[in-house]
Amino acid sequence: MTVTLVFLSGAIAGAVAMNFGGHKLMHRSTVPFWTEGGKEVWLQRWKRDLNLSPDQTQEMKLILDDFGVYYRNVLSDGKARILRILDDEQKRKFNNLLDQQRSLASP
Repeated sequence: MTVTLVFLSGAIAGAVAMNFGGHKLMHRSTVPFWTEGGKEVWLQRWKRDLNLSPDQTQEMKLILDDFGVYYRNVLSDGKARILRILDDEQKRKFNNLLDQQRSLASP
């Protein structure tokens, strides 16, 4: 009974999420695989396209988790290093440029 209830709850939640734009997200190929949302999209795609076993899927998930942490750390460190060499006006302009880039990358 509990398993059935959990399954049905998941199915309903999935259907609701898909109706509110989740389906578009699933098919966007521009979502980077190292982002939190992109990780799951790409993991499911690779699982299907590569016919990954459950053990391989779990390992792939761990690798993508590690890569995401590494990538975010590299970005954060790189940005901090860049900001250290800029004056206040340059920092403001640099942050504006980053914001513009983020808005272009967003759907």
